[in-house]
Amino acid sequence: MFTYRGRVVTDKDIIFIKELIAQNPDASRRALSRKLCIAWNWVQANGALRDMVCRGMMLELHRAGFIRLPDKKCNPHNPFVERRKPKKIQINQTLLETKLAKIRPLEFCQVRRSPHEKMFNSLIEYYHYLGYCHSVGEQLKYIVYTDGRPIACFAWSSAARHIGYRDRFIGWDAKTRKKNLHLLAYNTRFLILPWVRVPHLASHLLGHMIKILALDWRKIYNHPIWYLETFVDKTRFAGTCYKAANWKYLGDTTGRGKNDQTFKPNRSIKAVWGYPLAKNFRSLLRGTHSEDPGTYRPGRQAVRCSFKAC
Repeated sequence: MFTYRGRVVTDKDIIFIKELIAQNPDASRRALSRKLCIAWNWVQANGALRDMVCRGMMLELHRAGFIRLPDKKCNPHNPFVERRKPKKIQINQTLLETKLAKIRPLEFCQVRRSPHEKMFNSLIEYYHYLGYCHSVGEQLKYIVYTDGRPIACFAWSSAARHIGYRDRFIGWDAKTRKKNLHLLAYNTRFLILPWVRVPHLASHLLGHMIKILALDWRKIYNHPIWYLETFVDKTRFAGTCYKAANWKYLGDTTGRGKNDQTFKPNRSIKAVWGYPLAKNFRSLLRGTHSEDPGTYRPGRQAVRCSFKAC
């Protein structure tokens, strides 16, 4: 047996792949991977083919000598090999110092794969201390506006593979975690632009974002999320806004990274914060109970904000 990204490939599967290649002698590697996805019904929760994962699996089988793929027909440009920094976009940087009530209503725009995504990338690159980083897997990006002016950004992506404090808090085993990790979302970036000075804005934005995100995630990826997480660099921040928005502090990271072999800290210690989106989140994440249609009911204001046009 051969295992790739959690999928076990048996001898019978390899025979099937060989026959598929033989039946399509003129097909490219890309075309073959798509045909295999269709044959195996290998799709994401939103119905999209798992084409890239399938192509990677077939390439590994080819390199290991299990199958023989056709020669490459082309070498398409890979934008992630030589990544370019986002261009700096000029926006209004006039000081915005006022009360929260003065900037309402706020507009939350999901900009992933939209014309506004370049602005998001630029704002994160030039005004967030970590800069812009291209996430992989499921991800959503938001720009928050007041009166047409951007004031904040949120980035959310697939959750970290393993976090000790989180996994103990949920109470799932390794097998269940691997199966249900897609039901979590990770807040990778949270930025309030430096010229925006509005008391209590950060916790207010988090409160609305929590309600909007679950709706949009289900709409775009066709599955729910039941738990949110983030890391807060303790050398820079105290996590006050997360605490004010009712997130739960779970503990600190080891500072070693996921692939560390030295067992010694090599990066800053980060606080682990989490936010359950349902009272029975543990049973939902462990798979011991199925979803009830009334489990998650966002507030009316959150729904209105979520679907405003950008």
